Amino acid sequence: MTETTHTQTTPPGAGAKTRSPEYRVAVDSLRGLRQDLIHDAFAYRPLPRRSMDGRIIRRLPGRLREYATWTPHALIAVAALITLLITGADADGHVLLVGPLTVIPVLLTMIRPVGAFWASMASTPLAVLLGSNWGEWPWAAGSFVCHLTVLTVVAMRTRPRTAGWMWALTALYALIADSGIGPTYLYGTNSAPMLIFSAMILLCVTVWHIRRHAEQEVTAQQTVTAHERSRRTLLEERTTIARELHDVVAHHMSVVAIQAEAAPYRVENPPPELEKAFATIRENAVAALTELRRVLGVVRAEDYEVPDAPQPTLADLEGLLANVREAGLTVEKAVTGAVRELPQGVELSAYRIVQEALSNTLRHAPGATARVEIGYVLGGLGLRIVNGPPPNPSLVKPSPGAGHGITGMRERVSMLNGEMTAGGTDDGGYEVAVFLPVALPGEDDA
Repeated sequence: MTETTHTQTTPPGAGAKTRSPEYRVAVDSLRGLRQDLIHDAFAYRPLPRRSMDGRIIRRLPGRLREYATWTPHALIAVAALITLLITGADADGHVLLVGPLTVIPVLLTMIRPVGAFWASMASTPLAVLLGSNWGEWPWAAGSFVCHLTVLTVVAMRTRPRTAGWMWALTALYALIADSGIGPTYLYGTNSAPMLIFSAMILLCVTVWHIRRHAEQEVTAQQTVTAHERSRRTLLEERTTIARELHDVVAHHMSVVAIQAEAAPYRVENPPPELEKAFATIRENAVAALTELRRVLGVVRAEDYEVPDAPQPTLADLEGLLANVREAGLTVEKAVTGAVRELPQGVELSAYRIVQEALSNTLRHAPGATARVEIGYVLGGLGLRIVNGPPPNPSLVKPSPGAGHGITGMRERVSMLNGEMTAGGTDDGGYEVAVFLPVALPGEDDA
């Protein structure tokens, strides 16, 4: 006979008391109060100077601009002076005692903002008890101005949630003061004006905070968008270049494979070593072509079609110039040096650079004249495309593009280890100068 014992296991945490949503809200609220107004309440947080990049400050002269950066500190000092004057008019001979109680919290906002709020709260009943002719409780005249100033400055220097906590504590103090603890029977209460004015001020500051945060978010998003647009433009240009080079290199590798296969049949009784060598060449060419198509084929879009016509070279430049002349651009061409056939990649890149430079001229300098200079030198190919200023600048429309033309030209030049400069000329035109190095025939074999 087998005896079986059933043991009931209580899941971990099953015996814990479930907290109500109201309790959790209260705990979270108290935690927020502690973070905003209690934890490091008197921490040293100096008020920073204004930036010189402001819309108004940057227009001022140099010396005055330096002084203008202290504007926030000057405004707080003026507010402290006004508070002192109001306190002196209300204290009636006790200004030496009451004055520091109302001025110190205002000045304290420049170095310890949260501590300034607590100092204002603590000095409020003392200012009334030491002497006030205003005849209202719980804020004397100087304390009234002091507390509103402190609430405004601290709310601007902290986050909106802190402003809410400060107003709640101010309302709690007013409620306690008006409940019979203070001399309300001797003075009229000014709690309602304080709560209304402070609520309006804090609401305006909160809206300012929200708008400022939204502007920062928009600026950050615009920066990210501009960066992503520039990066996407660069990738698009590289993709276009990779497609064209894929066609060029694939054509040459196909020719190598075909020639290697046909070579043994052009030689009478070729030795076995020669046949084996040509077979190896063909196998390597076919393998390289397959790998090239596998790696570079990924840059083709799904709707991309291989062009039927061969890629353009400098020999096709006259057709390009004829097209831009029909579009209204006056352009002339000058060729120096001994014209020779260059590698197809160099010819293609040179053609595209001239094409893009002339397109930019049509777009950004309508009606201007342009000149294309091609120089065949010993170590490579030189290009210079320059245009004059537009005769009617009012016809030039701002271009919202991301600079595809210059980016593409630089990518092509960088790919061929060349050099390029682009910029405005003294007469208001624009110049693009490029040098594409070409190895000499003897250097390839070295």
